[in-house]
Amino acid sequence: MNFDLRDLEVFYWVAQLQNFRRAAERLNTTQPGISQRISNLEAELGVKLIERGARSSVLTPKGRQLLDYAERILGLVADITRSVAHPAGLSGVVRLGVAETIVHTWLSELIEQVHATYPNVTLDIEVDVSPNLRNALIEGQIDLAFLLGPVSDPRMVNLDLCRYPLAFVAGAKLDLGPEPISLTQLTAQPIITYPKTTRPYIMLRQVLAGAGRAMPRIYSNSSLSTIVRMTLDGIGVSVIPPTVIAKELERGELRVLATDIQLPDLVFTATHAHAPGGVLVEQIAQMAEAIAAGESGAQYARMNV
Repeated sequence: MNFDLRDLEVFYWVAQLQNFRRAAERLNTTQPGISQRISNLEAELGVKLIERGARSSVLTPKGRQLLDYAERILGLVADITRSVAHPAGLSGVVRLGVAETIVHTWLSELIEQVHATYPNVTLDIEVDVSPNLRNALIEGQIDLAFLLGPVSDPRMVNLDLCRYPLAFVAGAKLDLGPEPISLTQLTAQPIITYPKTTRPYIMLRQVLAGAGRAMPRIYSNSSLSTIVRMTLDGIGVSVIPPTVIAKELERGELRVLATDIQLPDLVFTATHAHAPGGVLVEQIAQMAEAIAAGESGAQYARMNV
């Protein structure tokens, strides 16, 4: 009997995702290709492994038995890869989802380090808000995400990345009166921040609602670059992490407002599905963890000077 490791990997992901289409997306292949490999495996073993349904596919008793072996075999192959393989020999595509805050901080450093360490690995990068990245992870549409986490799902692995303070930010020409700025002064201006479905927006509303005052106008936007532009143009006061506007702060175009309002930090994680063969994803997540920890520590040092 001659097993193809790729067939076992395909079987594992169909079993995990319970869907041939989603398994095909996860493995960067086609749905007919997935079906063919499962058929090959069933023919090799002479048993039915998966009951195919219109919406989902479930394992047969023999399929559940094989899943245990598949996890162990793929895990052993991953251990061999970690211990023996040279990074330059690893290849493939890692689909990476990234919150825009990370794009404006240390993502370029990670990309450079990945390309230097794994020259035959391609990063397929998608920038989106954290709720969408979470859904894409669970659906198997991306392999790894840097997002506002953690993701509370037993199938997911979360690594702490970094935390950034939120602050009220205004354009240099916007006159709000003497500092510290009161809540009344702040809420007289439109507040510009992240989209309504995101944690920063929800946390901001909770803070403002807790003050017992009428809710100000809140302009939500999915583009951090647009939020910064609107703040520069004096449209309102933004709630963003100062780390993403270091250049504008240095040039005096924007300023962090001193207030008595305590805003919670943004906490980011590197999150990926638990997979016995996911060596590349694990190593890139760990690489991001090291880079982000250094950058986040430096940010806090600057904030406390």
